[in-house]
Amino acid sequence: MDTRRLFRSSALALATAGLLISGCTGGSSSPSAASASAGDGRAAPDTALKPYYAQQLKWRSCGVSGFECATMKAPRDYAEPDGETIDLAVARKKATGPGKRLGSLLVNPGGPGGSAVDYLQSYAGIGYPAPVRARYDMVAIDPRGVARSAPVECLTGKEMDAHTQIDQTPDDPAETARLASSLKGFAAGCKKRSGAILPHVSTVEAARDMDILRAVLGDKKLTYVGASYGTFLGATYAELFPDRTGRLVLDGAMDPSLPSRELNRDQTAGFENAFQSFAADCVKQRDCPLGTESPADASARLKAFFKAIDARPVPTGESRELGESLATTGVIAAMYDEGAWPQLREALASAMAGNGSSLLALADTYYEREGDGSYANLMFANAAVNCLDLPPAFTGPQAVQAALPAFEKASPVFGRGFAWASLNCGYWPTPATGSPHRIEAKGAAPIVVVGTTRDPATPYKWAKGLAGQLDSGRLLTYEGDGHTAYGRGSDCIDTAVNTYLLEGTPPQDGKRC
Repeated sequence: MDTRRLFRSSALALATAGLLISGCTGGSSSPSAASASAGDGRAAPDTALKPYYAQQLKWRSCGVSGFECATMKAPRDYAEPDGETIDLAVARKKATGPGKRLGSLLVNPGGPGGSAVDYLQSYAGIGYPAPVRARYDMVAIDPRGVARSAPVECLTGKEMDAHTQIDQTPDDPAETARLASSLKGFAAGCKKRSGAILPHVSTVEAARDMDILRAVLGDKKLTYVGASYGTFLGATYAELFPDRTGRLVLDGAMDPSLPSRELNRDQTAGFENAFQSFAADCVKQRDCPLGTESPADASARLKAFFKAIDARPVPTGESRELGESLATTGVIAAMYDEGAWPQLREALASAMAGNGSSLLALADTYYEREGDGSYANLMFANAAVNCLDLPPAFTGPQAVQAALPAFEKASPVFGRGFAWASLNCGYWPTPATGSPHRIEAKGAAPIVVVGTTRDPATPYKWAKGLAGQLDSGRLLTYEGDGHTAYGRGSDCIDTAVNTYLLEGTPPQDGKRC
């Protein structure tokens, strides 16, 4: 699979140590402390924050042609703005012209935990439609806790290898105890290595950081395209600063009103739907390793394969074997983009023949595991933000056991694993500061919410939910497969989004492509 394609589609929205198996972000801490009116657009919402809003960014070369980088200061704790500060990484590519510059366009690929700076430099800054790049400075900030911005760290590479291989469909009390121990060890590692920043990586705080960036860039209002989790970040910004909200596009939306368990169950169903689309296509192909009879037969064969390698993992040519957990992650990775389906067929065929290297490679791409065995901080930041934004889906194994029937109903293929994975935040060392709630953002400019009907990671119902909550929401629907829609080949979607960004004219609410 093309790792840039995975990044482009914000496959970071789910991660086996995070959104996929620990509970999706869908809530926030109270927005009232940060709410502010626009004024001249550059005033600090609190006098104690004036130094941050007045700072001047010192731009320098990033080492990537055409891009500049800078470091922005923000308070580690907004309740103590005179206290410790953190450094946040910012990057931009100036508007290329022709045409009058419209300001800055901030982008975020999702996660939580995805590096917006990497996304900007590898895709958005060079791959967004040329007319958009001509009129906007393309800008990104790594959210607090992510990549270059006070990154959360939890485990060593070897420790993370062990964590990702733990059996996530325990069959007996001993396996359940080992899974719980691994999740507790992950949480303890985060506290040990990142205890100071861990309570301060909420989505509300990241949104407040974005308002500082908007001000120091000289923009009166924020123009923003967020994908997947980035939609929750953008909606939170609109809730905090409706008068400072400009042209927002939220693609692959999350529903902030849903509790963690419901979000996880919805997502489980979303991946089941995506797999059924893959299976329906697979059985039509001569090289389908899951048979050529029916999607139901393909599902049964995949479940049988997972069960077989749960008992006896297959070799991969290295010290790690391919067991059920890593194999499931590899399959999940390919669900984000139908363009990855041929590679998944090949990887499954190889694994079923006794060579798990290709399916392991898909899992490694998903986890952002490097060839030297190290990991990017995606999984660590993912869990840290998710577990702070919402109370846990489950607080112990007994609660998971009780919920298994509902998860298995949502997905006969993935339900058990997704349910047990959702236990992660139950052991988190920092109490959640957020809760599920509706976001209305009254007074904000039109906000375009894009939903894909067969999106695995952010089910279409979430887009309808968010668009319905937002006072100025405009739902734009893509009838198709894959995660997110903008920039993925639909001229109808791209034209609607580009028209809003460039002309300020949003699509008609309910438009379908």
